[in-house]
Amino acid sequence: MSHFPLRTPCGAALAAALTAVLLAACGDRSSSSSAMMPAAVAATSPEAASSVPGTPASAAAPRPHASAEVIARGRYLARAADCAACHTSADGAPFAGGVALKSPFGTFYGTNITPDPSHGIGKWSADEFYKALHDGISPDKPLYPAMPYTSYRQVSRADSDAIYAYLMSIKPAAVANRTPELSFPYNLRFGMRFWNMIFVKDTLPDASKGQSADWQRGRYLSNALGHCAECHTPRGTFGQLDGAKALGGAALGRVAAPDITPAGLAARGWTGKDLQTLFATGIAPQGSAFGEMYPVVHLSTQYLTRDDLRAMTIYLLGDQPPAAHALPPPGDTGSLTAGRNLYLAVCAGCHSADGTGKPHVAVAMLGNSTVRQGDPRNLIVAMLEGIEAQDFPGLERMQDMPGFDKRLNDAELAQLTNYLRVAWGGQPANVTPAAVKALR
Repeated sequence: MSHFPLRTPCGAALAAALTAVLLAACGDRSSSSSAMMPAAVAATSPEAASSVPGTPASAAAPRPHASAEVIARGRYLARAADCAACHTSADGAPFAGGVALKSPFGTFYGTNITPDPSHGIGKWSADEFYKALHDGISPDKPLYPAMPYTSYRQVSRADSDAIYAYLMSIKPAAVANRTPELSFPYNLRFGMRFWNMIFVKDTLPDASKGQSADWQRGRYLSNALGHCAECHTPRGTFGQLDGAKALGGAALGRVAAPDITPAGLAARGWTGKDLQTLFATGIAPQGSAFGEMYPVVHLSTQYLTRDDLRAMTIYLLGDQPPAAHALPPPGDTGSLTAGRNLYLAVCAGCHSADGTGKPHVAVAMLGNSTVRQGDPRNLIVAMLEGIEAQDFPGLERMQDMPGFDKRLNDAELAQLTNYLRVAWGGQPANVTPAAVKALR
């Protein structure tokens, strides 16, 4: 789930000439509360759902006679690709669609990718499935890049066939697809063909450097299957990925997918070991996965092998990873008495007065990646909306965090945010009441 946020117009003459057509081409996964994906979200993240249509007019494709081994491999790959995040609603049948994906251009809905012949992909052949992943073209119409074929284009044919075999082995669900709710001209699907000609690339740029086998494997898992770029890379005017800023963080509506370049991760204290722990368990010294990254862990990365998780972290940080920045020294909060008092009144009961958190209750503020992030919006939105209770692998969980949108006014939330950022994030006290108001 990722957004296609509008940005300043590009200067390409061709893009300017095709504006009316290309504007119809944009759309993408929703932001988080995700989220991201994204997760990852990638996911997403880390927030990507497709606008895969219902069925072509042809007869149902014969079920492939795939071996149990191929189907099991396809299930693993479907998890690595985080298909369920956008194609399985909270109360729906597996892969029957229905997940709402909001974007600046309207709302998309994750579609039915079960083998149902009327509403799903039961009439699709393996060739047609690969064409959808690789080219963004379904049997009867172009897809919107809400389905991240810009990343899936790198998925191998063998892996595509394995995912197809798995999806064709699951129980069909006769659930109709919802039509995307897009206003003119974004509802003109034919414009996608022009968009694809200009913006779809065979490979995505790398934010890290490496040549090792682990780096290469991690590149495939992160760039192709995991489609991390869809949430964590900024987008241009027409919704295209900005390759010059690969994985450098992107606005997802009210929240932001953070910078996951080697430098960005190191600045917030991430090591390869900590990243691998986060992907496997959802919890690390820097905090827990929330928003769009929670379903990425819950539905995808927790199921990956240790070797694959290690490869992903090597790719994200590079073969020669930068040293993680040490915890910032405690900031001078002498002038932030109001914020400190608010923290003691409404936060310390769970996060502890010294910011060290409580196991199975709340994460630490000390060393927290969101608190250390330069952009404060994720911290502000988390305090406004709260965070639902989270269940993680290994019987680990975090209690729900209440939202304070009704309890604290804009000035109070700004004071609290500034206290957290100065006390434990190494950030300045520059959040204003107006900034909080804009995120309500």
